[in-house]
Amino acid sequence: MPSFDIVNRVDLQEVDNAINNTKKEIATRYDFRGSPAEVNLDKKEKVIHVVAEHEMRMDAVMDMLMTHMIRRKVDTKALKPKAIEPTSQGHVKREINIQEGIETEIAKKIVRLIKDQKLKVQAAIQDEQVRVTGKKIDDLQEVIKMLRGQNLGIPLQFINMKD
Repeated sequence: MPSFDIVNRVDLQEVDNAINNTKKEIATRYDFRGSPAEVNLDKKEKVIHVVAEHEMRMDAVMDMLMTHMIRRKVDTKALKPKAIEPTSQGHVKREINIQEGIETEIAKKIVRLIKDQKLKVQAAIQDEQVRVTGKKIDDLQEVIKMLRGQNLGIPLQFINMKD
């Protein structure tokens, strides 16, 4: 029976490459000379730490980071920035969580959207992904087309298409 999985995955190597490119750009930009600005990735916790001199510099660093993420084909919907906080040295910092997997509420919403299509497919939540099975591949492709048109707040990938 044909099936596929709906997942939310982020390539951490591409995120790391984008952060390294951002660090290089910060090091070479004239307006950042002598200004403490750093971007670090904690791969274990899936968190990006950004520190800048003040909020204007933080905005500039965030713009650079997002630009490099887009160039590296990392969907920025997976990045959830927290509020800007002051540090003890008078600078500002921000944490950006990298969201992987599909949360239960969003998975339920995906299943509901699929059932509302009235196609002959079944959707089942498995851990942090949704598996869709059906008798016809055309029905599965209709589900993919419909989900690509939705804005669920997270990036979706469609993997393991099997006949």
